[in-house]
Amino acid sequence: MSTDGDGVTVDIAFALEGKNLDQDYSFALMREIARRIPWIESEPEAGIHPLRAAKTDAGALLLPRRAKLVLRLTRRRVQEAMALCGQDLTVGGHGLKVGAAKVRRLLPIGTLYAHIVTAANDDEQTFMNDMASSLRALRASCELVCGKRRSLRTETREIVGYSLMLHGLGPEHSILMQRVGLGDNHMLGCGIFVGHKSVAAVA
Repeated sequence: MSTDGDGVTVDIAFALEGKNLDQDYSFALMREIARRIPWIESEPEAGIHPLRAAKTDAGALLLPRRAKLVLRLTRRRVQEAMALCGQDLTVGGHGLKVGAAKVRRLLPIGTLYAHIVTAANDDEQTFMNDMASSLRALRASCELVCGKRRSLRTETREIVGYSLMLHGLGPEHSILMQRVGLGDNHMLGCGIFVGHKSVAAVA
């Protein structure tokens, strides 16, 4: 695992202006970002964080005033990613304006949370067994707490998974899990871990 230099993985947080998005926005957002910075799809550690938004009664998503578009990338790609600043994006027919960006380093937090990690099927126990196996392969020792079943749609298929918390990680393994994630579809917001304060929120 890299510890310094251009191989370090970081988060780039862009200011984001917009009002509404469709609930299944992930595929459209990925496609729009890849249209502006095409190299991102071939970056093995690249990911797009799920947007923080509130669900309305109509089933749409309402973006907060201080919304952020956050990309997880290696530091060597930071300057190229800045090409998104000032861009107008169209995501599922909704307009978004990308503003200034700040680079955030990953912190060795002992409890990490992912909004959704992809699963092979709907069986929760199979999912947990698969996650435990993946963690053993990475030699990352921690407790797993499975949360809600979640799903998202692309143009051709439905992706299912569960929210997941990793608790009791050591500093090195915390950075490792943030860098490599779990499961597939990181460009759709899946398998991306961030620091979390409470296990109770997911259990």
